Amino acid sequence: MRSLLTLALIIILNQQGWSQGNKAYYDRIFEENIQSVRLFPNSGDFSAQLNSPVIGLNSGVELNLTFDDLAYDPDMYSVKLIHCNMDWTPSDLKEPEYLEAFNEFNINDYNYSIDTRIPYIHYNIVLPRVLKSGNYVAVVYRGRDPNQVILTKRFMVFNNMVNLAARIVPPSQTETRRQVQQINVNLNYKGRDLFDPRNNLRVMLRQNQRWDNIKVLGNPTMLREDIKMIEYNLFDGSNAFYAGNEFRFVDLRMVRARGINVSAVRMEEDVVYAEGGLDKSRQHTVYSEYLDLNGQYAIMNMERMNHELESEYLVMTFNLSAEGLSDAPYVIGALTEWGFSPDAKMTLNSKTNTYETTLILKQGWYDYKYAYKEKDGWNPLPIEGSFFETENEYEVLVYYRDMGSRYDELIGYFNLNPNKRRL
Repeated sequence: MRSLLTLALIIILNQQGWSQGNKAYYDRIFEENIQSVRLFPNSGDFSAQLNSPVIGLNSGVELNLTFDDLAYDPDMYSVKLIHCNMDWTPSDLKEPEYLEAFNEFNINDYNYSIDTRIPYIHYNIVLPRVLKSGNYVAVVYRGRDPNQVILTKRFMVFNNMVNLAARIVPPSQTETRRQVQQINVNLNYKGRDLFDPRNNLRVMLRQNQRWDNIKVLGNPTMLREDIKMIEYNLFDGSNAFYAGNEFRFVDLRMVRARGINVSAVRMEEDVVYAEGGLDKSRQHTVYSEYLDLNGQYAIMNMERMNHELESEYLVMTFNLSAEGLSDAPYVIGALTEWGFSPDAKMTLNSKTNTYETTLILKQGWYDYKYAYKEKDGWNPLPIEGSFFETENEYEVLVYYRDMGSRYDELIGYFNLNPNKRRL
C-alpha cells in the first residue's frame, strides 16, 4: 500500500505538470468552444458560483456543473464521476462502491442563448449523490464516447469525523513576516479512531482555490494520543503562504458602456470587442485595500435579466506595461484555469512596449493577476508584490488512509476566511 508520505510527494509533482504518467486528473478544458465552466454548491444563492466545489457527505447539498458551448446546435454530452486518491490519481474503488447508479449521466438540461452576437448553448447538470468521501473528478465527454473528453473538473466530498481549528498567525520566519500568512492547525480526533495518524493522516492547505501552490503539512509539532490531539504549529515555513496582493479586476457586466478598468468597448454586428486599461507592475507600490473575488469570476449582466442566456461573449484584450518585466507573464485566475489556458500567456507588442493577450469572456466580473511561470508553479510576486494585510481564503483538508483501505478518506474540512471581503 502506497504511503501517504509518497502521496504527498506525488501531489506536489502533479501540480508542476509532471503527472501524466501517474494519470492524475486536473481542472482542464480541452476545446476552445467550451467556455464559462463552473462547478459550485447548488444553494440557489447567486454568490454560490464563487464558492469552492466542496460538500459534506449526506449533507443534502448538491453540486451544480454548468458550461457554455459556443455553437448553433446542441450536442449530446455526458458526465462520468471518478473517485480519486489524495494525489488525484484514480482510487481502487469500483464504481458501485461510490455511486448508486450506472456511471454515465446525460446532460439533458440545456438552453439556447437569447439575441447574442456569438451564439451558444448553455448546459447545466446537478451531479449525482456519492457514497464515499474523498476527491472526485467530473469528466464530461461528447456522444457517449469517453474518449471525446471536453472538460474535467475536480470536487471534494468530506465526512467530518475530526474537529478542526485553524487560524492565521504571524509567520515564524521573521524575514518574510511583512509578506507571508502562516496557517496553524489543531486537530482533535476523538470522534474517529486513527491508526498511526503520524503516517496515515495528511493535512493539506489551499489558498484561493488554487491547486498549483498547495501545502501538504509534514510531521506535527505535537501528537498526544491520550487526548487525541494533533497540532501543526510549524516553524519551518511549510505552513506559510505568500499573501500576495488583492486581485486586479475587470468589470464586463455592460457592453453598451465601459465598466471599471475597461478602456474601450466596440460592438460589431457579430462580436463585441473590449480593451482593458494599461496595467503596471505593483511590486514596489504600497498595499491598497479593496474588495475582490479572490481570483474567481461571476457571470453577471447589468443590462438584461437572464445572466446565463442573455449575456454576450466579449473578445477581451489585457494589456500590461513591459517596463521592468524580465519575461513574458501569464494571466492567472479562474478565468484562465489558473494559467493553464492556452491564451493565458502574454506576448510582447514591441510597438507599444506592452504585453498583450486576448480572452473570450462572458459578461461578468473577473479577477486576475499577472505571474511568471516557474518550475514550481506560478510566481506573481515580482509583478504583484506581497503584503500580509491581503485578504485571502484558505481551505484545510484532512485525508486519512485506514489500515487495509483502498482509498483516501476526506475526514475533515475547514474554510478559513476571518477577514472576508467579497463584492
